[in-house]
Amino acid sequence: MSVTTQPYRDFSAEWHERMVRQRVAADATIEVTRRCPQHCVHCYNNLPAGDAEAARGELTREEHCRILDEMAEAGCLWLLYTGGEPLLRPDFLDIYTYAKKKGFLITLFTNGTLITPEIADHLAQWRPFSIEITIYGRTRETYERVTGVPGSYERFMRGVQLLVDRRLPLKLKTVVFSVNRHELADMQQFAKDLGAGFRFDAMLNPRVDCSRGPLAVRLQPREIVQLDLNDGARVSEWKRFATRFCGLPVTPEAGAQIYSCGGGVTGFAIDPEGKMSVCVISRFATYDLRRGSFQQGWDHLTREVRGTKITRVTKCTTCGIKSLCGMCPANAELESGDPEAPVDFLCRVAHLRARAMGIPVRAHGDCEYCGEVEAHGQQAVGF
Repeated sequence: MSVTTQPYRDFSAEWHERMVRQRVAADATIEVTRRCPQHCVHCYNNLPAGDAEAARGELTREEHCRILDEMAEAGCLWLLYTGGEPLLRPDFLDIYTYAKKKGFLITLFTNGTLITPEIADHLAQWRPFSIEITIYGRTRETYERVTGVPGSYERFMRGVQLLVDRRLPLKLKTVVFSVNRHELADMQQFAKDLGAGFRFDAMLNPRVDCSRGPLAVRLQPREIVQLDLNDGARVSEWKRFATRFCGLPVTPEAGAQIYSCGGGVTGFAIDPEGKMSVCVISRFATYDLRRGSFQQGWDHLTREVRGTKITRVTKCTTCGIKSLCGMCPANAELESGDPEAPVDFLCRVAHLRARAMGIPVRAHGDCEYCGEVEAHGQQAVGF
């Protein structure tokens, strides 16, 4: 008897292609709590660990299991557990194990500081698809300047080592901002020494309540693009991405939809109170899973939310490089409360990125950054 195998990358690509055609809810992100033991200066979604009101509002274990049953019935396969800090909930491993028994491919996002030998042993027994731990700095000084919690660096290092010792599928990631940018290379080397994957992102959002505190430590557009240019593989990836997604813009006359991402196509998110949305940062068009079924929630996303049309022409609707900036309705909602309003910061990043990497930019609408490039070339945009 022979068994045919294929690389996971090929399996995932083929499966997602089929799911897109059929509009199957294949990719889930579940925030089990917004509470966290750390107080990171850049975080968009953390509440104090002892917030009793937030804890009372969270889905119960029984509600999680009911939703997982309905997700599995609908064909969901990939499941990301995130927070806040998921391990803060005493019953998280019960919820996690139930999801494993349902057959989900689970990725766990955690800061690693609450991992104990017992938790690591449980994860080794019920092995996740991936565990991603955020590293905030390579030194204790920087790490704890970010988290605001003395002793958190040692707890992070202990958690990482517990997972490494059990050969669990570990990846490290970081958000780069003014406090920790000087240690990016050291964080990357640390991951390499562990044999773990590594990735970084330098784009910060306002908080989910639209307060702008995290933006105080956000890098400037030029600094963000310079980080790209320092990494040859990252530049190549951006160029491949541009070849695939940059092109002619869409306009309201074409009946285009506001959303162009995978949210409501194969992806969705569920927040700690059971509100279902297209993604974790979108809070303006949700369905309450405490009042209805998962299938009803998915129908709401695919028909009503995903069907929302562009109502006006902006420099974003007429832009051919929008995929280089990360602009989406959810980002716009956080920045201004208007899902169609251009975000100037993201626009600046996109034009800098395109010019620095030799990606063609077609002048469009009243975009002032296209005018800068046309008139002054690379020097005007900082390179």
